[in-house]
Amino acid sequence: MAEITAAAVGKLREMTNAGMMDCKKALVEAAGELDKALDILRKKGQATAAVKATREAKEGVIAQHIAPGGRLGVLVEVNCETDFVGRNEMFRAFCDDVAKKLAADSNASLEADREAAVAKIRENIKIARNARMEVQGNGLVAAYIHTGAKVGVLVEVGAGKAETTGKDDFKQLVKDITLQIAAGHPYAVSREQVPAEVIAKEREIAAQSDRLKGKPPQAMEKILQGVLEKFFQSHCLVDQGFVKKNSEVSVKEHVAQTAKQLGDEITIRRFVRFQVGESA
Repeated sequence: MAEITAAAVGKLREMTNAGMMDCKKALVEAAGELDKALDILRKKGQATAAVKATREAKEGVIAQHIAPGGRLGVLVEVNCETDFVGRNEMFRAFCDDVAKKLAADSNASLEADREAAVAKIRENIKIARNARMEVQGNGLVAAYIHTGAKVGVLVEVGAGKAETTGKDDFKQLVKDITLQIAAGHPYAVSREQVPAEVIAKEREIAAQSDRLKGKPPQAMEKILQGVLEKFFQSHCLVDQGFVKKNSEVSVKEHVAQTAKQLGDEITIRRFVRFQVGESA
């Protein structure tokens, strides 16, 4: 058997960017011949993945997986090079599988799966980011993927009583909240969650605007409060107008109304909203 030197392994790794052990195995299989080892790695998709990795992956989809019972969910963004591949059934199946594996294990190793998908699909594929939520106490996790899979939402909504989570009105509310987040693109659940520096910056921008020049201090403060209120109504989920009711009530008011009907306390605990390309 030909001797496999560290230098040969290093050379093959430099040529392909494949893993060290993968390079060594390929050289052993090729009896030390570099060109044959390169072909072996290419056939396995490992060298292909390395070459494709130099290309930009700006397209892609948002995928999700909600575990049975609705107490655990994952949202993931997977990028590819072209929108054509983003619509490919094989690529979509890979994305769904990634979300499912991350739901089962948040530390799941997915590199081998990614390389295999690159070899089959023949485009650079990148698992850009993911979010995983697991309910503590009573509540549900739900996800929504907007048409075209370019926008996805994951939300956790809590309840005071365990039996509330099994009621249709509660499930409908959670679903409606995912749609609200997708459409309204909020920054935070409530104004209390908005960092002080963000509020300070909004105040500064408004204070230096042309419409406030020369205004007396008392009038200026009143106007600034109004500007901030509009900011909260635009960027804080519970302050937004509830889209499903044509913004006639706020999300907070709708949640309170549903909670009253169910005789319970309902809280929107957290959410994430992914849009393809944002992470880049």
